[in-house]
Amino acid sequence: MSYQALYRKWRPQNFEDVKGQEHIVTTLKNQIRLGRIGHAYLFCGTRGTGKTTVAKIFAKAVNCQHPVDGSPCGECAMCRAIQHQASMNVIEIDAASNNGVDNIREIRDEVEYSPTEGRYKVYIIDEVHMLSPGAFNALLKTLEEPPEYVIFVLATTEAHKIPVTVLSRCQRYDFRRITVDTITARLAELAQKEGLDVEDKALRYIAKAADGSMRDALSLLDQCVAFYLNERLTYEHVLDILGAVDTSVFSRLLRCVMAQDAAGALKLIEDISIQGRELGQFVVDFTWYLRNLMLVQSSDQLEDVLDMSSENLAALKEEAGRIKQAVLMRYIRIFSELTNQLRYSTQKRVLIELAVVKLCKPQMENNFESILNRLAILEDMMERGVAAAPAQAAAETEKVPAESAPQSLSPAQAEDVEAVVGQWGKIISELEMSTMMMLKDALVSAGTDNQIILGFHDDMKKSYFDAEGHRTSVEKAVSEHIGKEVHIISRLLENGRAEEALFINPNKIHLEHVEFIDEDQD
Repeated sequence: MSYQALYRKWRPQNFEDVKGQEHIVTTLKNQIRLGRIGHAYLFCGTRGTGKTTVAKIFAKAVNCQHPVDGSPCGECAMCRAIQHQASMNVIEIDAASNNGVDNIREIRDEVEYSPTEGRYKVYIIDEVHMLSPGAFNALLKTLEEPPEYVIFVLATTEAHKIPVTVLSRCQRYDFRRITVDTITARLAELAQKEGLDVEDKALRYIAKAADGSMRDALSLLDQCVAFYLNERLTYEHVLDILGAVDTSVFSRLLRCVMAQDAAGALKLIEDISIQGRELGQFVVDFTWYLRNLMLVQSSDQLEDVLDMSSENLAALKEEAGRIKQAVLMRYIRIFSELTNQLRYSTQKRVLIELAVVKLCKPQMENNFESILNRLAILEDMMERGVAAAPAQAAAETEKVPAESAPQSLSPAQAEDVEAVVGQWGKIISELEMSTMMMLKDALVSAGTDNQIILGFHDDMKKSYFDAEGHRTSVEKAVSEHIGKEVHIISRLLENGRAEEALFINPNKIHLEHVEFIDEDQD
């Protein structure tokens, strides 16, 4: 016989083997034992949680000749026939490929015929949300009042796509994500039966990576064992196969970010990439690491929620004590947004590096969270005495002889300002190209005293000009040009306002020293 995947080989054959869905199993067993079997069931839940498996066990149980406490015996002719998919009483339909009205009409015609053997005909319709609206309408009447020997079991991963008219005709059962402990115990049990040598820590990581899906966990275990055949499967082996990284890397990255060590953080990302790790999985795992830190900060009674060993929990608590919650929330937000961006990106590493730099340099963002982050950094520097260095530098500056300090300029007069307006084109031609292009479309006017007024039509250009450093550099250039101190005021102009008549367009002035390039032209 050819090799059979672990999830197929060890698929549960009775209710007792189903793990993590005790609330559903107990209810179905009681219904079978007491003879209170419904005519339509809806099994909802994420992939790999046992929906189709429970449906097949249920089909065996209702047709079993010798049921044991509501569970199939597995020995009678009906149980064996259903198990080997040789029974005419159990009809499995894939709604993804049989989703038309004609397919449902065939079912509607078939239900008129009673089962040739056994008590019930069970229709298991998988991925039922894929049925067309017409198919759902064709199913409604049969689903509401089927013959007494017919049972419908509908399975879906997206219950919200099913019409309410169908939902109201079914008993709904929601399959939960299976816990890490439950999956780990099941993997250990099957590994022993298969004669596999697997490290407990490796099994636990596989269980965590499965994200609540028993089928995914068995598939991952199958994959890892196949690569390290006839070897002990260790935690490091699993990380290599799945392209994941150890949690110690997350701690190192977080320490680099908190220290604003962008170079060190980027070096870590480079090392991870060179090792061939899956960058998308790295981002997800690091986000969960930050989430765990947040939970630790929120409460001390989270051993069950965090699902980790006591030594890892102690290390996590130590790490959480070094970072403020507001800063941590900013980190989580940035990496959560990054997770969505990576789904459609071909340059994952670039996006990750950009996110890491943003974490290290909160001044790159102008939101409330980044401001709190910057304040936290300043507070930390003051606590460590780092703030004494600027004070010392200021004291040393005071010792510099007055004659070496730059001479202050006298304020510009009205005629000086008028001269600046007339020479505006020549003045801005001496600036950097980016600044010159920013001021290209700005209108200039003389203000009161030593003020120059710039009018902007584009709010983005005005905001860029008002940003720290840009206004100052332009004021310095103008002041040095005329030898007098001037101040520049920016205004946002609305189209069609008469205020524009008070300004001069530098593009209409004869400029000998600068040639403006119209970016709108090809």
